[in-house]
Amino acid sequence: MNRPTNVRGPAHPPLAIVGHGAGESPAAVPPRATPAEEDSEQRTGRPSGDGRAPERSAPQETALRAELRERTADLQRLKAEYDNYRKRVHRDRLAVGEIAVANVLSRLLPVLDSLAEAREQGEVTGGFQRVAEALHNELGALGLQPFGTVGAPFDPLIHEAITYTPDDQLEHATCIAVLRQGYRVGDRLLRPAQVIVAGEPPAGP
Repeated sequence: MNRPTNVRGPAHPPLAIVGHGAGESPAAVPPRATPAEEDSEQRTGRPSGDGRAPERSAPQETALRAELRERTADLQRLKAEYDNYRKRVHRDRLAVGEIAVANVLSRLLPVLDSLAEAREQGEVTGGFQRVAEALHNELGALGLQPFGTVGAPFDPLIHEAITYTPDDQLEHATCIAVLRQGYRVGDRLLRPAQVIVAGEPPAGP
């Protein structure tokens, strides 16, 4: 059989074969570097094609560090703003809830006044008494706090003095009678207590 004469050889020249002694296999000699690769090795001090990035100059490294500090400061500022926003939203939600509860409880104060009047007349008995106690317990669970007792020091911030009686036996203004109970929810005053006050007569001019 005749072999074809138009078959071309390999695109690249074969590796040079270096002869060895008897019993040793020949070794391939690596190709020489191109002039461009030799020039790159001389400029960088490293063999070309080693996969490592070239070293950065001092000004470049300084600029990168400054940009990193700026980005870090931006992230810290953004986190602080988000934390403040979250706290403000939580505080606003609590305030809205307290206002809603206070508005509902304020509408129920006349009912409590009627129960107090009926209790003074001895009309809160039997099943009606159990209903009144359950109502007071539920309102207390919502944060309603009554105040205004006989013998308490007079406080113009939470007491409304209906009358004032001079009394040499008392060193300070004191509530000697409670005409209407006062109520508050937490730090929010729903209404002051109406009281009769007695105390040392005011000093003359």
